[in-house]
Amino acid sequence: MTESPVPLSRRVSRRAVLLGGAAALGATALGGSALANALAMPGAGVRRLADPFTLGVASGDPLPDGVVLWTRLAPKPTADDGLGGMPDKVVPVQWEVAEDEQFTKVVQSGEAQAAPELGHSVHVELEDLRPGAEYFYRFRAEGEISPVGRTRTAPAADALGELTMCFASCAHYGEGYFTAYRRMAEDDPHLILHLGDYQYEYAAKDEDVREVLGPETRTLANYRQRHGQYKTDPDLQLAHATAPWVVVWDDHELENNWADEVPEKPDDGFLDRRKAAFQAYYENMPLRSTAKPSGTDLQLYRRIRWGSLVNFHMLDTRQYRDDQACGDGVQSGCDEREDPKRSITGAEQEKWLIDGFRETTARWDVLGQQVFFSKLDRTPGAEEGYSMDAWDGYVANRDRIADAMADSAVRNGVVLTGDVHRHWAAEIKRTHDEPDSPAVGTEFVTTSVTSGGDGDDGGNEDVLAENPHVKFYANRRGYVRTKFTEGELRADYRVLAKVSEKDAPAETAKSFVVEDGKPVLNPV
Repeated sequence: MTESPVPLSRRVSRRAVLLGGAAALGATALGGSALANALAMPGAGVRRLADPFTLGVASGDPLPDGVVLWTRLAPKPTADDGLGGMPDKVVPVQWEVAEDEQFTKVVQSGEAQAAPELGHSVHVELEDLRPGAEYFYRFRAEGEISPVGRTRTAPAADALGELTMCFASCAHYGEGYFTAYRRMAEDDPHLILHLGDYQYEYAAKDEDVREVLGPETRTLANYRQRHGQYKTDPDLQLAHATAPWVVVWDDHELENNWADEVPEKPDDGFLDRRKAAFQAYYENMPLRSTAKPSGTDLQLYRRIRWGSLVNFHMLDTRQYRDDQACGDGVQSGCDEREDPKRSITGAEQEKWLIDGFRETTARWDVLGQQVFFSKLDRTPGAEEGYSMDAWDGYVANRDRIADAMADSAVRNGVVLTGDVHRHWAAEIKRTHDEPDSPAVGTEFVTTSVTSGGDGDDGGNEDVLAENPHVKFYANRRGYVRTKFTEGELRADYRVLAKVSEKDAPAETAKSFVVEDGKPVLNPV
């Protein structure tokens, strides 16, 4: 790592990182004279812009010896042109990593270049850190110092230990407040997974709780502006500053229900739109350079190992899928969905996943992905109806993965899912047409952060009756908190009564435990 001779100068307490939010982090800067002295040091720069760190900081994709640090310079984060108020030039950004929140034990520092070609984003890939260790980080540019973030490296390859991980999905800015992100941060997780629909492409609607800026996103400027608006949210900034994230997309980062090169509706400009959306996604996420887009392609599926406790197989179920069968939606009598040639993963990603199953030595193998994996008959009565956008629209692909989960080195198979704006819990059957067939894994589906509004307390008894392998349903907003140990996985379904109002409390609606070697949902 390139050493910087000048230490940054901002102090922050652990409490501020965990509970204070972006505003409190900013408020913990040193007093005016101390800060002025710090900025007068050689190499510190002079103030030329308004605060360029309006989008906060983040970290992601932890390894045993490193992690990605992210920020993006944007003194005007929601500018219509998508440039964030930045000049058309490369801006140096200094960074610093320490073992303590007071930055008295700095372990690495250096300088990165924020270029206009990538929206003045910075992705610093740290190396040579200690495994399983907590670190604090910050940036400086144009005479300003960023908020402080907390991150951690993955444990050593042979470490079991414990992992507290929260996962979330589907955060529509206009449909509610992002309080769920704050509640996640307050749970003090080691890791956060985001399973898609981080942002939505739609223009503002009359019924929105919060104003959405800009038109429906189609251009790079549109997507940058939309990401910029989301990233200004203090609850989201807090969650990013609290723990490393591992992210994958679903559909709304581009447009609703896209499938590879097929848009939802005919659109001659779709590939240009896809290219713009992919670039903006990379610019705004703590991803490694291996995910830097190349035209209309972006390599997103990857494997994150958390010691010998968990393998996270992060999937991309949008970029390589066949178009939805039978015109999409919930369909009955659709034989096309059972065509063995149809795939939601693509052949290459499927092989990568199954090879990972065969080679794993982890206690828990976890698929982080987007759409409902288990069979789900959504039509009460004798008629059966299935979502063509979910794995039910790609039956053979799902069955091959379920078979591999059962017949490989996988000890405990777990699927994590987003997309459907509801909490669900299910036991994955090798053969769902035989209700007594053994389970090969478990599926935990998180509700949305805001999408769908406040929700209600209806139990959806008709659908539960049609699907005996499904053990839980709830239509409130929130997230799922998990704790992995060598002996069990516990999942707590966290819900908020309202997202139409700020700062709602969270409570646990239901908890399940999965014991090592027994893919059964045990309510607790």
